[in-house]
Amino acid sequence: MNDHDYAAIAARLDRYAAVPDDVLTNVVARNGLCFWAFERAELPELTGDDPPDREVAARLCAGCPVIDECLELDLRTAGPDTLGVWGALPDTDRRALQPVWLRRRGGESR
Repeated sequence: MNDHDYAAIAARLDRYAAVPDDVLTNVVARNGLCFWAFERAELPELTGDDPPDREVAARLCAGCPVIDECLELDLRTAGPDTLGVWGALPDTDRRALQPVWLRRRGGESR
């Protein structure tokens, strides 16, 4: 993924800028496929020592209706300390996206 892609992703998330954290949290927990569509035993083990790759992220999040909300929530709450899969992106991509997202928001995180 290149900088242009990160800019497009960050721009797509702008529509959530005014949504409160608790609302995003509730939407993701209620509608996120990873919260109710899979048995926990079916999910691959995701650890900081063995970060998931893009293929695992795509497979886990395929068809999820709240990918953007999930990604917005992680960018707000975890930032550079992110781990695992959120918003169909592995942690390495989210770490690269975060500064682009912050610049679009005026350099401030919530």
